[in-house]
Amino acid sequence: MAPRGSTVAQFSLFSVFFAAFVWCFVTDSGVTSPGVCLAVVAGILSMCLRRLRQLDAGSDRRVCVLVLGDIGRSPRMQYHALSLSKHGYQVTFVGFLDSKPHQDVLTEEKIRIVAISEVKGVQAGPKLLTYVTKTLAQSVQLLHVLLSMELQAHILMQNPPGLPGIAVAWLVCVLRGSTFIIDWHNYGYTIMTLSLGASHPVVRLARWYEHLFGPLASHSLCVTNAMKDDLQKNWGIKATTLYDRPASIFRETPLDLQHQLFLRLADSHPQFKATGSDCRETETTLFTVRDPGDGAVTLRSDRPALLISSTSWTEDEDFSILLKALEEYEGFIGGGAPLPSLVCVITGKGPQKEHYRKLIASLNLEHVKICTPWLEAEDYPLLLGSADLGVCLHKSSSGLDLPMKVVDMFGCCLPVCAIQFDCLQELVEHEGNGLIFGDAAELAVQLKSLLSEFPSSDGRLGMFRRNLRASRGQRWDDNWDQNVLPLLAAHR
Repeated sequence: MAPRGSTVAQFSLFSVFFAAFVWCFVTDSGVTSPGVCLAVVAGILSMCLRRLRQLDAGSDRRVCVLVLGDIGRSPRMQYHALSLSKHGYQVTFVGFLDSKPHQDVLTEEKIRIVAISEVKGVQAGPKLLTYVTKTLAQSVQLLHVLLSMELQAHILMQNPPGLPGIAVAWLVCVLRGSTFIIDWHNYGYTIMTLSLGASHPVVRLARWYEHLFGPLASHSLCVTNAMKDDLQKNWGIKATTLYDRPASIFRETPLDLQHQLFLRLADSHPQFKATGSDCRETETTLFTVRDPGDGAVTLRSDRPALLISSTSWTEDEDFSILLKALEEYEGFIGGGAPLPSLVCVITGKGPQKEHYRKLIASLNLEHVKICTPWLEAEDYPLLLGSADLGVCLHKSSSGLDLPMKVVDMFGCCLPVCAIQFDCLQELVEHEGNGLIFGDAAELAVQLKSLLSEFPSSDGRLGMFRRNLRASRGQRWDDNWDQNVLPLLAAHR
């Protein structure tokens, strides 16, 4: 295989000969036969393509997993990488490295992470100029990375974000003879619409771009049957539905691990710290206590309910709905309702986090405590498996994707209250594994109803958890083996 960077040198050489070819026609160079120049250029191009497509013993067992976003916050693509490695593929994982990926990804010998940086465009002038120059710079960076690596049998790319990645990855696949697979999580232009509006020129450009380059992929995966039908009807794309399924790390957390997690969280978040004289003699958190005699961990009978939600703090999740519902819940307790106190954990990173933290700080709540930590990848499933109820405020920008956070919660047998949007019924069964609400008032009533018998497991909340335990579905590994592995094997 050509050494790293050699393809760039080849293209540089090609550029020199192409310049000579053009010079033949625009100057009095003395070259009387343009066909000679054309033959030279064609020969150089042929040599470059042969080098770009040069096979070796491992070429058909290499896959590039590409995400133009933070790898650590792209769990589905991390699962793809792990599944590929389990089947013997050498994986080159390309993306931003803003937060730590899961430890399994970091320690897997068959996975090599190639970190790229998010480039910035020209900062002076109109925003459109900034966006265009940023896109061009990102294209050059991505083209260099993909052409410099060893020949990959497949490039598997997440969309969104897909601008400029889809076009660049498709071009590289054409040049190198690789198979191009897009994993459609949503439509990028619909996410842009939330902040810019449907008539904005960048949104219209993004829509045109996705419709132009999306169908050029060799294969497409998507997250719902609703999206599969829409891709077929409106895009001419035949896709395979690969539902998000929980990885094996998402399960109910044993009491001892719960206790250790709460102790760690109490060091930085006082909402988990026990109060009173008892905690001086025993190892105690607000939720758990360890017996000093036999070391056994039990849940405290006076513990608050633990409510959890996770978010990327973007426009498609309105957390003012949850905050208003918590204020109403506080009012129920103030009015004499026999309800438990609440600790609400909202985990995640994103552009609107500081905005909501200021709103949270302005609330006057006595029986409801809110914290907004960023959890390590290993701690997040432990917290889900320790919680009493999950809340999802994800509203799909396209109405065609499903919140992966709910999938993970269900993997931990955690009942969920989720806000209504199209196709949510493909995941959440109202009154079966959770409840669906439309606004803050309805969510507040649901919280009151579900927690009215807490901590007893005899109420509706306990029934939902038992239903989830009884209906544990397919896990990610089996789902991936059935739907993705055949696509890769077909091109070996």
